[in-house]
Amino acid sequence: MPDLITRGADALADALRFFTRLPAPARFGAQETGPLFDGVAAAAPVAGVVVGAVSGATLALALGVGLTPLAGSAFATAAAVALCGALHEDAIADVADGFGGGRTREQKLAIMRDSAVGSYGAAALALALILRVALIAGLAEAQGPSAGLALVAAAALARPLALAPTRLLPPARTDGAGHAARPSLAAVLAGCGLGAAAALLAGGLAGGLVAILLAGLAVLGLSALSRRQIGGVTGDVCGAAAQVAEIAALAGLLMAAS
Repeated sequence: MPDLITRGADALADALRFFTRLPAPARFGAQETGPLFDGVAAAAPVAGVVVGAVSGATLALALGVGLTPLAGSAFATAAAVALCGALHEDAIADVADGFGGGRTREQKLAIMRDSAVGSYGAAALALALILRVALIAGLAEAQGPSAGLALVAAAALARPLALAPTRLLPPARTDGAGHAARPSLAAVLAGCGLGAAAALLAGGLAGGLVAILLAGLAVLGLSALSRRQIGGVTGDVCGAAAQVAEIAALAGLLMAAS
């Protein structure tokens, strides 16, 4: 039992380091050997719950002091972006620039590795943020402060789905996160199962089921596009998968709440 608790604490610490900028205690996790991605995949929903809880609490606070649902949604989105260090936002911009701006597979991969943001990336980033703010505002109008639970559901579901492309696609490079971050199928399935359970608990049966369906389809669609564009998966594709899964999940939760 103590060993099981230690492995769980290590997995949670690695997942928090991987998905957020929260300082996990140094004595837990893989530390100098790099993240243990089986643990990251399995504990990913917990990291999502943390992100969703912070974002949901920010929304509830904003609504509680009299801000409009739109303003509260903007603050809730900003809190999540800050907590995650804009990790997924950077990824979706890189993917859009690479897929849209490159003609060959090699050009696409080179553009995705470039830190500059082009027009495709800027447009994708703006649209992703607009969609999140609009969807959260719709949930806040429909559910009030309790809409924070929907944010928890979407975030918990999206984080394990971020690693699903690593099992659906081969690595597109021989180096980088897409090559190194390849958890086992069992770990990814465990994480996705826990994420789905969290979505059902926080989002309700109807909302949870629609969110799971739409988020899964979004990640499958992105994975198919990535196979066609670059022949595999990169770390940026995983980050973009988290972004599209969360947007799709929020859309599903709003559809069920309307």
